[in-house]
Amino acid sequence: MAKKKSENKGKGYWGRVMNVDLTERKVTLEDVDDSVYSQVLSGAGLGARILWDRMKPGADPMGPDNILGLTTGVLTDTPSLFTGRFTVVGKSPATGGWGDSNCGGYFAPFLKRCGVDAVFFSGMADSPVYLSMDGEKAELLDASELWGQDIVTTEKMLKDKHGKRIQVASIGMAGEKRSYMAGIANDGGRMAARAGLGGVMGAKNLKAVVAAGKMRVGVEDKALMQELTRAYRARLDKLSFAQRFLNDRLLGMTGLITRLLPMYPRQPADLWRLLLRKFGTPCLTAMGSEGGDSPIKNWSGAGVTDFPLKRAQRIGAESITRFERKKYGCFSCPIRCGGIMKVDQGPYRLEETHKPEYESICSFGALLLNDDLYSIFKLNDMCNRAGIDTISTGGTVAFAIECFENGILTEKDTGGLKLSWGHSESIMKLTEKIISREGIGDTLADGVKKAAAAIGAGAEKYAVHCGGIEAPMHDPKLDPGYGISYYLDPSPGRHTISSMTYLEIQNLEKKFSRAVPPGFYSTNKSKYDPHGKAEAIATGTFFKTLVDAAGVCLFGTQAGGGMPLPEWLNAAMGWDLTPDEYLAAGERIEQYRHAFNVREGINAQRDFKPHPRIWGGEPLDRGPHKGRVLDMDTMARSFYRVMNWDWDTGRPEKEYLLRLGLTDLARAMHP
Repeated sequence: MAKKKSENKGKGYWGRVMNVDLTERKVTLEDVDDSVYSQVLSGAGLGARILWDRMKPGADPMGPDNILGLTTGVLTDTPSLFTGRFTVVGKSPATGGWGDSNCGGYFAPFLKRCGVDAVFFSGMADSPVYLSMDGEKAELLDASELWGQDIVTTEKMLKDKHGKRIQVASIGMAGEKRSYMAGIANDGGRMAARAGLGGVMGAKNLKAVVAAGKMRVGVEDKALMQELTRAYRARLDKLSFAQRFLNDRLLGMTGLITRLLPMYPRQPADLWRLLLRKFGTPCLTAMGSEGGDSPIKNWSGAGVTDFPLKRAQRIGAESITRFERKKYGCFSCPIRCGGIMKVDQGPYRLEETHKPEYESICSFGALLLNDDLYSIFKLNDMCNRAGIDTISTGGTVAFAIECFENGILTEKDTGGLKLSWGHSESIMKLTEKIISREGIGDTLADGVKKAAAAIGAGAEKYAVHCGGIEAPMHDPKLDPGYGISYYLDPSPGRHTISSMTYLEIQNLEKKFSRAVPPGFYSTNKSKYDPHGKAEAIATGTFFKTLVDAAGVCLFGTQAGGGMPLPEWLNAAMGWDLTPDEYLAAGERIEQYRHAFNVREGINAQRDFKPHPRIWGGEPLDRGPHKGRVLDMDTMARSFYRVMNWDWDTGRPEKEYLLRLGLTDLARAMHP
């Protein structure tokens, strides 16, 4: 690697990235001009800008021309809270367009301590390698002994070799086998899971990245940052006594009552914080099934009839947390919503494993009508170790079960497996086949869209996806805001972008002048009126891209207390920008992400429309969403107008891009 003197810039960012050419096995450092950071910050913004500038249109996502980036935020490793996130960027094999995925854990600060804001990989190694970087040097080393190992074993082997203080981001067997559902993991089970970027890493023969940096990035006003953080932490500690009163039955009844009410009270962020502290995201399991948030039976059923509260409680928060041995929290997190479990009962004993998140519990639970808690623990652990997305895997298993139920797949196709709803043993065996690409698992390993095309015979009817990515475990028929994000985000099928629920608990109207108070959907009529939602959802989208550029956790923005995000950014970088000016940075990042797709010939309204079951195109005949159909066309047209995108071409308007200062996009979109 080219030598370069380490320099603490004192601005929350280094102004430097690492470029790794895997084909030539060459590592170089590159300075990035301050103007890039002032335009899009770091993290997801830096990744979007670099890929826009360097990626060739039409590049094969699994080929050497795809660029894979691991990026850290401006606030990473500064005296702020909830800043342990990193963002992976690249071209997605699942959609053929923009791909990014976000992850917590402890890898992000150690990567940034290597004196760079991001590392970008191009080319393709001719044999398995991993990158070892410690801030003074970086080198590509042989990974042949690591190839074939799961991510837990990989981390252990690398820590045995390089020391316990290192952090590792790696792929498992799914990534090695180039699954479109593979992710990139650290800390034995925290994963950047969506968009198939673990498969991209596997295609490059890159097994892992070892980060052992020791340099600490400076900030402009450390005392102010510490003061802001102390005050914010104190606000987060209020009402802690109320945690003791929370339980699954109460949560299930809350879902039921909310479903029956003609008015929708604003959701309190303080309650969400207390639930996260006590249970983590499994708190949503019983409430989601009972209230209509959770998709049931491959999006064809209803919790109240097909997976009622008694069954949901078997895999709910209290059932899960009985096995929690200690709390787990990502770097700089004061809530610690994760957990380390020991499953010492049942047929699948696990000495140590991460607590499954709600998305994993639902995708292997209610979506499959499976209430076998022990199998869900085991399935979650299998997917963590293999480095594969639990949402996509559960959705793919659901697709296969329904194909089997309707005679499209037979025992001959499945290798003797009799697939049926709620049959945990066959679910586990099919998941093993998907991970190993064995038999029918090879067909299913790239997700439902590609599998349906290969299987034929009408299988696409049961392939529930958004532009090639399996749908998350939140039903837009309960929160139509999710429908816009699933459909029109440049990396579709995302539950972590923007929704009405998020707008409620983020209180954005208190920070940004263009944010719309969420009282606009307090009744059933206003909630499902397709008009007037786009501006609010767009503001939430810009805020989320800003959050990813800062390196902040989405949950932190929802936990109450009024996160001082713009104030932290000003203190770190020595700027004096208003909240609205920071929101504009998020808006620019969103336009880079979208323009990437337009350049690839993708128009979201045409190419990413979700499966009809998601929005009610196949109306349910029972449950809280009986007969409900979302007007997706009106919602999409409204969103395009707010985003200044042409409906027919997807191109952003030239004058709009120039107002944002995006002259490069304006030239490319309007030559």
